[in-house]
Amino acid sequence: MEVGNYSVGLDIGTTKIVAIIGKKNEYGKIEVLGTGKSKSLGVHRGVVNNITQTIKSIQQAVEGAEADSGLKIGSVVVGIAGQHIRSLHHSDYITRADSEEVINDEDLDKLCNQVYKLVMLPGEEIIHVLPQEYKVDGQAEIKEPIGMYGGRLEANFHVVVGQVSSIKNVGRCIKSAGLDLANITLEPLASSDAVLSKEEKEAGVALIDIGGGTTDLAIFKDGIIRHTAVIPFGGGVITEDIKEGCSIIEKQAELLKIKFGSAWPGENKDNEIVSIPGLRGREPKEITLKNLSKIIHARVVEIIEQVYTEIKNYGHEEQKKKLIAGIVLTGGGSQLKHLKQLVEYITGMDTRIGYPNEHLAGDSQTEIASPLYATAVGLLMNAVSNQDKAKQTKGQMEIEEKELVPAGHEEKSQRNTEPQKQRKSVFDKWSEKLKDFLDNAE
Repeated sequence: MEVGNYSVGLDIGTTKIVAIIGKKNEYGKIEVLGTGKSKSLGVHRGVVNNITQTIKSIQQAVEGAEADSGLKIGSVVVGIAGQHIRSLHHSDYITRADSEEVINDEDLDKLCNQVYKLVMLPGEEIIHVLPQEYKVDGQAEIKEPIGMYGGRLEANFHVVVGQVSSIKNVGRCIKSAGLDLANITLEPLASSDAVLSKEEKEAGVALIDIGGGTTDLAIFKDGIIRHTAVIPFGGGVITEDIKEGCSIIEKQAELLKIKFGSAWPGENKDNEIVSIPGLRGREPKEITLKNLSKIIHARVVEIIEQVYTEIKNYGHEEQKKKLIAGIVLTGGGSQLKHLKQLVEYITGMDTRIGYPNEHLAGDSQTEIASPLYATAVGLLMNAVSNQDKAKQTKGQMEIEEKELVPAGHEEKSQRNTEPQKQRKSVFDKWSEKLKDFLDNAE
C-alpha cells in the first residue's frame, strides 16, 4: 500500500473475487484506477474450503486489476465474513487508581484490552471489540468519556467473534498469492462504509448485504454499529432451488434467475413460458415464469425472515432503538426484481437499494457503482484511510515499507479532535495482533 500512491481492496466472496485499485483524488473522493474479477472456486458460504483454488482465483483477480491499471499490487485489505461469524454483547468496567485525574486514552485502551481477554469457545477468536456507550461513576449514556473525572469507567461492547482457522486460511491464501495482508476487516462493516450515509447511521438503519453464499447484516443507530450477523444463505441457494425445482443445470438456473427472476409471484401471467435447451440430444424444457418466481419467492422470504429476526433481536421494536432510516439492500442478490417491495411488505420498513457510488469519483466506471461491488469498494475505502493514517504518522517516525501504522501513534494526535477515530485504533491493534499471529503460524 505504501508503493506509489494507491491502495487495494480485495473481496474474497463465495461467487467472485474482486480486486480494486484506487486512490483519493483532490476532492476526497475515491478514484478507481483498475479492477480485476475472477470466479471464486474455493470458497463456500464465505469460508475458504479449497486453498489451492482460492489462491488461483486471487491471483487471477489481482492480475486482472494490474493489467487494467498498469500498476503493481503489493499489499491488500481483505474482508472477512462467513457463517462462523457471530456477535455478542458484553459489559465491562475498570476501577481507576486515581479519580482525581481525568480519563484518558490509556484508560479506554485498558478497558478494551480487558474485553479481548474474554474466554471464547475453543477455536474462536475475538475479531472486533466495538465500544457502544460508556458510564462514568454510574452516569449513563456517555459517548466520549475522555477528559471527564471519575473512579469507575464502564462500557457496553459489541463483540464480534470468528473462527481462528478460517481467519488463518484467508491469511494463508493472501500470502501464497504473493501479497501482503495490510488489514483485515469485517465485510458488513466494509459494505456499510461504501453505501450508507452519515445521516442514515445516525437515524438508525439496517444494512443487508445479500451475497452469493452469505447474507450479512449490520445495524447502526446514533452513528454507532449496534449489531452484526452473518446468515449462511445467499443468492446461491436460490439458484440451487431453481436447479432442483426445474431439473436444469446450474448455469441455466443462474441465467434464469438473473434474466427472468422475480421475488414477487403475482407479477407473472400464467402463460409466460421460457424454453430452455435440453442437454445433448434431449428435448428442450419449458418453464413457466410463475413457477420460477414461486421458487424464488419461497427462498427469498426465508432469507428475509431470518434477517428480520436478527433485526428484532437487536430490539428494533423498542421506541429508543427504532431504525428510522429503515433498510438498505446491497450485494449482488439485491438486484433481484421486486425484492425491495417484498422486503417492505415483510418488515414494514422503508427500503432502498444501496449503490457504492457516493464516495467514488464522478468518472468511475458504471460497473463499479453496482451493488455487486459494495464490499470491494468498502474495503478499498478502508485501505485508503489506512494509507492516510500512515502518511500522517510518517512525519513522526519513519515507517518501514511493508509495515502497518503503529496504532498507538495516530490516536494521540487525533483522538481529541475526532472521537470516532478511537474505534479504529482498537481495531488496528487487533490487525497487528492478527498479523503476528499469522506470521507465527507459518
